[in-house]
Amino acid sequence: MFNPKRGASVEPVEILAGDSLRLDAVVHRAWEQGAGTVLLAHGITVDRDEGGMFVRLADRLSEAGLTALRFSYRGHGDSEGTQEGVTIAGEMLDLQAAIEVAKADHGGPLSIVAASFGAVSTCLSLPYLEPQLRSLVLWNPVLDLVHTFVEPELPWGQENYTPEQQALLSSQGYLLVDGEFRLGRVLFEEFRHYNPAEYFSRSHLTSLVVHGDQDSYVSFDIARQAAEAHPRCDFHAVKGSDHGFDSREREDEAITVTVEWLRRQHT
Repeated sequence: MFNPKRGASVEPVEILAGDSLRLDAVVHRAWEQGAGTVLLAHGITVDRDEGGMFVRLADRLSEAGLTALRFSYRGHGDSEGTQEGVTIAGEMLDLQAAIEVAKADHGGPLSIVAASFGAVSTCLSLPYLEPQLRSLVLWNPVLDLVHTFVEPELPWGQENYTPEQQALLSSQGYLLVDGEFRLGRVLFEEFRHYNPAEYFSRSHLTSLVVHGDQDSYVSFDIARQAAEAHPRCDFHAVKGSDHGFDSREREDEAITVTVEWLRRQHT
């Protein structure tokens, strides 16, 4: 059995996407292999750490006997590519490459934890990914791109994607998200064409959605409705939480619920 006191090995690993961009990644290897691997897909504007939550989640997973692979999407963290060059299609290439590395190098059943915008590439990839996966966890998932970004209904979107901001897509080719992340014209145009909620609800993959019920970035109601429409989905509401789980206590709740749920799927 795995002995959590002995810790897990954390090692860098290189992932090469289908268009040859190098992705920065690390693997937290469980002391005893075999239970499986969990791939962690972060949200937009952050990186493989997901503000520190993915580091703690990976450590907890390895303590539970599950290997965890964290990577940064193109244009994020230390991965190659530019922020304004990020696209949904590109992130789908990144996810595919990470899946291939996880399957080839780490073995056992494979699951994904996708946070926020990481749910977009993950859900859109489900038609071909589902046969390769044991289970899926979504944290505060972006499932409706139009009402999150193009015609935003919540305060964060209304602040970041104003008509003035959207006009910058034409004049300079990008707008600034939270004053720092360059979101490009091509990505913004993709928002009009993809529907992650539809792909998720059609899936039969055993899934869990964890969402803060006071999320001012991404719709809690849309996530709950998608979970209800999904034939094999559990739903956990983090009471009083904004996007990203806005206190250490709420972060710990999301991590604990996720680890315990994944451990059951991999038993």
